[in-house]
Amino acid sequence: MAKISKRQKMLAETLDAEKLWNFDEALGKLRELASKKFDETIEIAMNLGVDPRHADQMVRGMVSLPAGTGKTVRVAVFARGDKAAEAEAAGADRVGAEDLMEDMQNGNLDYDRVVATPDMMGIVGRLGKLLGPKGLMPNPRLGTVTPNIGQAVKDAKGGQIEFRVEKQGIIHAGLGKVSFTDDDLKTNFKAFTDAIVRAKPSGSKGKYVRKVSLSSSMGPGLKLDLEEVQGA
Repeated sequence: MAKISKRQKMLAETLDAEKLWNFDEALGKLRELASKKFDETIEIAMNLGVDPRHADQMVRGMVSLPAGTGKTVRVAVFARGDKAAEAEAAGADRVGAEDLMEDMQNGNLDYDRVVATPDMMGIVGRLGKLLGPKGLMPNPRLGTVTPNIGQAVKDAKGGQIEFRVEKQGIIHAGLGKVSFTDDDLKTNFKAFTDAIVRAKPSGSKGKYVRKVSLSSSMGPGLKLDLEEVQGA
């Protein structure tokens, strides 16, 4: 992990921890504090008024970030025949069936997304103990078990990310890189926060979006004014 410079530490310590920032101000400050040695990720954390231990308060889904993530996404696909060819044409990094299952059982799990056609779930199901803990298990509700395999691969490669609330009611995500333009980061921010608001579960009582903060990989978390989040 890169070390924070003395200048970055000094600037971070002078920040008012209780100040509420608008998005543009917060992004400008994070750019000021960002490392010049590598392209940091701009990250968002949303504290929600839910208890994910209850099924009717789980917040989970997919959202496509219009400007992408700035990351190279490795996608593995379980498919045969024409669907396998479709996945390869869409840019999948690995396509297979039993051979892919065996490869994963041997410890080769260097993927960011695993998708499958419905007929392959008998094979994929044997990998539940390997893929589940890593958040890689294909799920029809998330669009990772689908006959539209080519589109699923393109979505994964093009900036689609999964979100899932943690035990403490917090959702984290990367919105892009410091090198992105302000407009691109703001567009991704809006797409992500809108998706979280739309995903409000039926069991959520009281205030749903309680706190939102923006940070960079090595920078401080800056609290955003909730007026920046549509529907909060």
